[in-house]
Amino acid sequence: MTIAHLLEDFSALTDGEPVAITDVALEEEKLAAFEKGYQAGWDDSTKAASDEASHISADFAQSLQDLSFTLHEAQAAALKALKPLLDQMVEAVLPKLAQDSLGETVREILDDFLDGQEPAPVSILTAPETAPTLEALIEGKDSPPVSITAEPTMTEGQVRLRFGASEREIDTKAVLADISKAIEAYYADTLNDMKDTA
Repeated sequence: MTIAHLLEDFSALTDGEPVAITDVALEEEKLAAFEKGYQAGWDDSTKAASDEASHISADFAQSLQDLSFTLHEAQAAALKALKPLLDQMVEAVLPKLAQDSLGETVREILDDFLDGQEPAPVSILTAPETAPTLEALIEGKDSPPVSITAEPTMTEGQVRLRFGASEREIDTKAVLADISKAIEAYYADTLNDMKDTA
C-alpha cells in the first residue's frame, strides 16, 4: 500500500508555459527576499530587546520594593529596640536628673521673680522629702525672706512658689508622665505609619 493518495497531484500543471526570469529580475527578487528577511529579523530583535527591557524594569521595580520593605523593617526594628531604653530613661534616669536639678530650677524661678522688683517675702510649698534640699539651697543666700513649708499632700518633685500675686508651680512627675505619654504616642503613630507605607 502506497501513500500516493495522501499527496497532492501536480501533474496537471505540467502543461503550462515555462516561466522565464531575467538575471535582473532574479537579483531584484533576491534583494526583496533579503530585505523582507532582514526586516523580520530586525522586528524580532526589537521585540526581544523590548521584552528584555520590560523584564529588567519589572525586576528592578521589585528589587526597589523589596529594598523599601527591608528599610521599613529595619527602621521598625531599630525603633522597637530603642523603646526599652527610652522607657528606662523615663523611669530611672530622668526622675533622678529632675530631682537633682529641682533646687537649681527653684533658684532660677526665684531670681526671675526678684529681677527688677522690690524684695518681698516668698512662700514655697513643697513635699516633705524636697523641703531639706530647698532649705539648703536658700540657706546663706542674700535674698528676701523665704519661707519653706512642707506640705504632706504634695508629692516629691512638686513645688509651688508664691511671690506677691505671682505664683509658679513645678511638678516633675507630671512632666515625666507627659514625656512618657509623648514617647508612647510617637511609637504608636510611627509604627502605624510604617505598617501603612510598607
